[in-house]
Amino acid sequence: MRRHIPSTRALLIFDAVARHHGVGKAAEELCLTHSAVSQQLRLLESQIGVRLVQRTARGTELTDAGRRYHGQIAGDLLRLQNHTLEAMAQHADGLRLIVGAVPVLADGWLLPRLPQFIARHPGCSLHLQVFPTELYMEDMPFDVGVQYDDAVWPGANARPLMDEFCVAVCSPHAKGRPAMARGDFRAAPLLQLRTRMGAWEEWFAQTAHARPPENLVAGHRFDLFSSLVAAVRADLGVGLVPHYFVERELRSQELVLACPHRAPSSRGYSVFMAPNRTADPLAEAFVEWLSEAGASQQLPPG
Repeated sequence: MRRHIPSTRALLIFDAVARHHGVGKAAEELCLTHSAVSQQLRLLESQIGVRLVQRTARGTELTDAGRRYHGQIAGDLLRLQNHTLEAMAQHADGLRLIVGAVPVLADGWLLPRLPQFIARHPGCSLHLQVFPTELYMEDMPFDVGVQYDDAVWPGANARPLMDEFCVAVCSPHAKGRPAMARGDFRAAPLLQLRTRMGAWEEWFAQTAHARPPENLVAGHRFDLFSSLVAAVRADLGVGLVPHYFVERELRSQELVLACPHRAPSSRGYSVFMAPNRTADPLAEAFVEWLSEAGASQQLPPG
């Protein structure tokens, strides 16, 4: 079956004309003559059978069909470029590891520890990508995944990494800090993570003698832990976050514990190895290193 795919040259020229709203500047960017650009546009229009550009009093403009087509192919050209750069970045010895991680764990726990692994394997090129929490992908593009225990990855070899302990943090200048230190949160503005709306209820149930506010789901709401922590820094309220995510802020006293209790979360983390990487020495070494780091992270509930 014939493939209706224009030449990359024609698509790049059309993209340049669309971005610059004219043939002249596109020709200048691509180091081509005006006539060469015009010829490629005509060839592209002839292949597609649709007029993509038109001359107006203001110069060259896209037609409605041209605008729709450019909106579709611009992302494809960017992805093609990224895939090519990805291939060019490969080490000659093939020492590359693609790791997918849930963002909160990647930012707050994995990244600060990665230099330890790179020191052991200096020839490794590690690509850290987002392992989405609310999207199921049948074909995972990772060699190793670090996700919540209940993540779905058919065929992957999973092993527990570590439990999660949550702490309530606030600004050092928080108005109700003395009361919260005694466990009295009745006047505390609780900040909420959209995907964990029941987290405060779970935490208070494990915090002896604590006095929670009447409404445990009221307050400012955020999609990301990073945004929630930024709101705590701005003294908008009290945040409930995994302990590992705020270790640096607690050490620097940029944030403080609202009360000393650490409660185990109902969530934990696991390491997943792709089915086709179980015999890969580098992937196995990374999983073993993660297991060591996870074991050293475990905290008893306080």
